[in-house]
Amino acid sequence: MSTGDGNTEYGRKKFKRSRSHFADRITADGRDGWPVEAGRYRLVVSRACPWASRVLISRRLLGLEAALPTGVVDPIQDDRSWRFTLDPDGRDPVLGIRYLSEAYDARETGYPGGVSVPAIVDVPSGRLVTNDFLQMTLDLATEWTALHRPGAPDLYPEALRDEIDEVADGVYRDVNNGVYRAGFATEQGEYETAYRDVFRRLDQLSERLADRRYLVGDTITEADIRLFTTLVRFDAVYHNHFKCNRSKITEDPVLWAYVRDLYQTPGFGDTVDFDHIKRHYYLVHTGINPTGILPAGPDLSGWHTPHHREQLPGTPFGDATPPGPPPPGEEIPAVGRP
Repeated sequence: MSTGDGNTEYGRKKFKRSRSHFADRITADGRDGWPVEAGRYRLVVSRACPWASRVLISRRLLGLEAALPTGVVDPIQDDRSWRFTLDPDGRDPVLGIRYLSEAYDARETGYPGGVSVPAIVDVPSGRLVTNDFLQMTLDLATEWTALHRPGAPDLYPEALRDEIDEVADGVYRDVNNGVYRAGFATEQGEYETAYRDVFRRLDQLSERLADRRYLVGDTITEADIRLFTTLVRFDAVYHNHFKCNRSKITEDPVLWAYVRDLYQTPGFGDTVDFDHIKRHYYLVHTGINPTGILPAGPDLSGWHTPHHREQLPGTPFGDATPPGPPPPGEEIPAVGRP
């Protein structure tokens, strides 16, 4: 069963995030049969999904918007999962399909698993290439370099990869996935274990970030992107909806300043749609929110307040440069912004 973002299974006893079934890679040498090629592929995302959001951020920071065009699905799913009802006639204008599941079917008829985002689809054939959210951003950073914008940052620097991987592994296990383990738990002990994991790791991250601007090194890396996508959703959905309610991110001075710093950095906040986030979680997860009530809060006005993190060592991009504004058509509507 799918929660609608990433690859997930949950049932009576234990939530489990399944491995990506379609794990082909798009590489510079095309060794999996999918070479890096500008305009050949379409990235399908939900702005509600944290796993898709990390790809949107990487794509913006690296300047891959033109090389890897994007289709955005409706945050509300039906029984066939992700749908293109935001587009005219309810069809993706490039792929010509109404449901992302059609690209999955073109790749493997009768595929029994969930239909997840992010997904990259081969435009000429209409076939799904990959839904491997863990590998996707790493490949954008390392395999797509020939198509990066001038001045693009190195989000996965070779000298820091071991440390990035170590930090990101803990973030994934206890924070990114931990909130889901808590939210979809069906037994008290399972929930409490996940709850403790979430806040133990958040406390460790807060301590780590107290005297350093970024998680690894002196610039933004893959590790920061992976933490950001959960932190930015935390108070809006995970604190209440997933019962991760020991404290809010706004109540931790370090993490609140850190996530505001990233939000105010070009390529981060300009990809975040709070309207899509709230409507997806509260209206799709009917097992958790059976009334379908959409919370009016939280107050989002603080996202643009000063964070003072610039006083710490490090700069967002080092010798690189920030990305320009979002391309036309990719701006977040006013209803989704603070």
